[in-house]
Amino acid sequence: MFGTMTRWLGAGVICAVVTAMPAPSKAETLADTLMEAYNHSGLLDQNRALLRAADEDVAAIVSELRPILNWSADVTRNFGRSRTSGIARPATETDMGVALTLDLLLYDFGQTRYRIDAAKESVLATRELLRSIEQQVLLRAVTAYLDVRRNGEFVALRENNLRLLRQELRAARDRFEVGEVTRTDVAQAEARLAEAQSGLAAAQGELQQAIEEFRTAVGRAPGNLRAPRATPDLTNTVAESRAIAVRNHPDMREAQHQVAAADLTILAAEAAMKPEIGLTGRAGLRESFDDDDFSRTGSFGVTVRGPIYQGGLLSSAKRRAMAQRDARRGNLHVVRHRISQDVGNAYAILRAARAVQQSSREQVRAARVAFQGVREEAKLGARTTLDVLNAEQSLLDAQTNLISADTDVLIAAYRVLASIGQLTAKDLNLNVQTYDPAAYYNLVKDAPVPISPQGEKLDRVLRALGKD
Repeated sequence: MFGTMTRWLGAGVICAVVTAMPAPSKAETLADTLMEAYNHSGLLDQNRALLRAADEDVAAIVSELRPILNWSADVTRNFGRSRTSGIARPATETDMGVALTLDLLLYDFGQTRYRIDAAKESVLATRELLRSIEQQVLLRAVTAYLDVRRNGEFVALRENNLRLLRQELRAARDRFEVGEVTRTDVAQAEARLAEAQSGLAAAQGELQQAIEEFRTAVGRAPGNLRAPRATPDLTNTVAESRAIAVRNHPDMREAQHQVAAADLTILAAEAAMKPEIGLTGRAGLRESFDDDDFSRTGSFGVTVRGPIYQGGLLSSAKRRAMAQRDARRGNLHVVRHRISQDVGNAYAILRAARAVQQSSREQVRAARVAFQGVREEAKLGARTTLDVLNAEQSLLDAQTNLISADTDVLIAAYRVLASIGQLTAKDLNLNVQTYDPAAYYNLVKDAPVPISPQGEKLDRVLRALGKD
């Protein structure tokens, strides 16, 4: 009985995992999962669309510096009566008019330019937000991948343990029949088997939850997940990583661009209090349906206009912009400290996980030796069935702790990369077609009209996005 138990424990967890998880023809690596998560993510698609909307904000303001042409047309029926020299006559006529108007902003003390520059800073901030979202998507996929592996190995380990306990129970019953053990020994084996069945059911439930999380994060059910070959290369010290994160983390860069946009918004609010100079033109035609009367008119001129009193609106807009600037500066301060703290926390968690991993390996070694010793002593009658079951449970717990510790080390290592700002498809060298945030901006930044070559190219891009 005990020789069989040892062979089952020696078989290892990895072989048993195959029975607990789907096994397609090709093993799936972590890189495969990350590529699928990147391509599948609706969250990335959502924020890419928000970035394109921010790009269009620049185009909308740029268009204000272009000539603005409008047309209008009307058909008017005039009616009434008039009296001349005591003679009353109907006064009715129908005429039609068309007009073309032109407006062109010549100078506004930089207000529009400041607004364009602020919109550009907002675009850059939104790009960094997209990069931050990308890190979240990939970290979630990493965690989902490793949690499926962890829980799959838990299930395999508990299934293996359950088989051993069933053998132990059969052996205990056989020995009870010949009078070698008491009914208490059999009851202890039965209780431990019931406990193992409960543990297996719980592990299977946790595995199913991990599979559902994987399906959500990646877009499909997991296959035969291969163990990662190595942890990410983390050669920087904590201080070096803090410095890198403060310079390059997307959350930090986003906050910096938000401050720059707020500063430019204040300048635009100040310029809005000053006059603006514009060019206006108008051409019109009006003809009567009742006779041959017509008129053709046109005008061309320069206008200067500025605010005198608007109920405090402009001053309020400037104060609001200043308050937003102060809020974003405060946010920059908060983000800087949060990023520095996140780096420190990530390294602390990684160090703790590695220490637990090392201790768990020693625990497995010692528990295996103890189990083998108790087994041999039980053969000589120096140990009871309960002693053997307890030693076996200790070995199971140690193996479970090691599986969990190995997984925690990998997750912690990827969290370090995310805290630094280096958990992106580009940083990980994923074999995917990465999204170019500048491509759409370069098409729309000059506000092209649909009939222009650039506008036609933009239409093709939009159609392609719609098909995707």
